[in-house]
Amino acid sequence: MSERLVVIGAIARAHGLSGEVRVTPMTDHPERFGRLRECLLWDTARDRREQHRITAVRRQGTAVLVTLEGCDSAEAATALVGRLVALPEDDALPLAPGHFYPWQLEGCRVVTEDGREVGRVTGIERSPAQDLWVVADEAREHLIPAVPEIVSEVDLEARRVVIRPPEGLLDL
Repeated sequence: MSERLVVIGAIARAHGLSGEVRVTPMTDHPERFGRLRECLLWDTARDRREQHRITAVRRQGTAVLVTLEGCDSAEAATALVGRLVALPEDDALPLAPGHFYPWQLEGCRVVTEDGREVGRVTGIERSPAQDLWVVADEAREHLIPAVPEIVSEVDLEARRVVIRPPEGLLDL
């Protein structure tokens, strides 16, 4: 089993008095919660991961209400607020050809179309308009907007990303 995790949701708050938690989906396929029987709750502040058995799932608008085995009070559910609902990387849903998960980019070399080395992807920052890829070398860090006008090629097998940065982007 992989040590890397794929986050599919975040526990937003307790729901009701019986221990149910309200999860904000962080996946394009929130229906997958209905097929899960187990998940990892990841406390990122302490980097603690706990395996939990899922006993019930139901949708409520855009949220997912989840019942976890052993979580049977509002107090127990409240203690889980802020935890991420995650799965081992090996359990990530397969994507269509040409698509990728943002976490698959981490460590990829980033070069410009003319071959200039920019750095390696070290993280992804979410923004309302588009994701920003954090690309760092020994000297500095760049935020590269993940848009087709700038990202011209992603080759996961070669662990390489080719960009077409607009004038001044790499000088910021």
